[in-house]
Amino acid sequence: MEIRSDFLIVGSGIAGLSFALKAAEVGTVSIITKKERAESNTNYAQGGIAAVISPDDSLKLHIQDTLSAGVGLCHRDAVEILVKEGPERLRELINLGVEFTKKDGRLDLGKEGGHSRNRIVHARDRSGLAIEQALLHSIANHPNIKVYENHLAIDLITEHHLGQQLTANTPIHCWGAYGLDVQRNIVKRFLAPITVLCTGGVGQVYLHTTNPSIATGDGIAMAYRAGALIANMEFIQFHPTTLYNSGAPAFLISEAIRGFGGILRTKSGEEFMSRYDPQGSLAPRDIVARAIDTELKKRGDEYVLLDLRHLPGERIKEQFPHIYETCLTRYKLDITREPIPVVPAAHYSCGGVVTDLCGQTSIQNLYACGEVAMTGVHGANRLASNSLLEAVVFSHRAFESAKQAFKEKKTVIPEIPPWDDSGTFDAEEWVLIGHDRREIQEIMWDYVGIVRSDLRLLRAQRRLQLIQDEVENFYKRTRVVEGLIELRNLITIAELIVRSALLRKESRGLHYTTDYSQRDDEHWCKDTIISLWNGLSSL
Repeated sequence: MEIRSDFLIVGSGIAGLSFALKAAEVGTVSIITKKERAESNTNYAQGGIAAVISPDDSLKLHIQDTLSAGVGLCHRDAVEILVKEGPERLRELINLGVEFTKKDGRLDLGKEGGHSRNRIVHARDRSGLAIEQALLHSIANHPNIKVYENHLAIDLITEHHLGQQLTANTPIHCWGAYGLDVQRNIVKRFLAPITVLCTGGVGQVYLHTTNPSIATGDGIAMAYRAGALIANMEFIQFHPTTLYNSGAPAFLISEAIRGFGGILRTKSGEEFMSRYDPQGSLAPRDIVARAIDTELKKRGDEYVLLDLRHLPGERIKEQFPHIYETCLTRYKLDITREPIPVVPAAHYSCGGVVTDLCGQTSIQNLYACGEVAMTGVHGANRLASNSLLEAVVFSHRAFESAKQAFKEKKTVIPEIPPWDDSGTFDAEEWVLIGHDRREIQEIMWDYVGIVRSDLRLLRAQRRLQLIQDEVENFYKRTRVVEGLIELRNLITIAELIVRSALLRKESRGLHYTTDYSQRDDEHWCKDTIISLWNGLSSL
């Protein structure tokens, strides 16, 4: 089955939906989304959008805060674009009907770790959900937008599918993607002159994550297999404060709670962050997560405490209604009276598919926006609440570039062969393969987490190679199913992270290794770039 449109968007988070709304004014849009259209990392974003709109704030300060958090690896041109264009994109969201929280008639601005000013525009503690709902409402009845729910992209369509042998010097073009209709169990060809990856993050590669079950790194894995450049995959951000033992995904306790005055303490009640950073509990995420990890290992504790008991209870309920109600009803924890047990969990990938400042990847006609992309904004550590900002700023820039390319109509889509679904499926064997997902997550958590070493990374590499061989062998001789596609992507992502971590012989930001515990600007103040041609085939 073949489906054609002018723009194909893979993913339905804030980046994808923002792009879709604008693209629909110049052409037809197909959106592939793995589950229901509202399921995405965007929905789980509690904090908000960082933007300079206060008189006591400045673009210079936001730029400096971002560069400081990124520990020397941010691309300054990308950061300046992010900060300068952010307020206009924020106004667009407000005009779409996003109901951000106001105080005395003005937007209420919160403060989070690493920010020198109050600049977080939020919808209480459900900011991502509020944005997602407004965007979904806007696209719901748009005649030029068709959303394909419960469809999972398998691979990008390039010259490879025409039988051509590709090399590092071969120009590669993208003409769409093969996608599995999960409910009907058929593979469709989604063809378009412009394809946009907005598939979100990779959190499910780790055992403990704040990301939903769909965050299996599909876009990065597909782009890597197609020959795109991938960068900085060693920089995985662990959110310092998720509710201990809260299940999967881990329930996130927003950074804004520390901005509101919450204090991190050991189980015995000792405040400890002041020993690690002058900003105390408001230090950047990499510092806080590493400090918590150190305290837990030093003391043998399972969690630390986030203490709000010194703050007005009614204000807590008013400012964080979702967190308060969820903790009280689901976990029987009154955060106004009891300290919150918290642990770090995998949260955000600062690396991804390399793009230019207009979202164009190294593959022609292929764009990437949001967490799947590496724009250069985040460097070695993302500043809190810059993620939703990046999604709207760079999806707009990608749209402007793609619109021009579409109007020039230079792309001619060749005859694309149907998906070859020959093969057998052995249900008993699939049960064995199904265990690989858990094994990948445990390996990554144990050996490729907050603190690393060459010994741990090499051990992870050897074990992942065995799983890689098993998964690829099974993939080549069976019909595709949802779990197998995700498993194939997860093992690819795991290998990319390990390979990148082994390449970087220093500690910087989110990548900390005991073998190279110091930052080394002389040799490593640069991106870690991997492609199919120099990357993981030897793993």
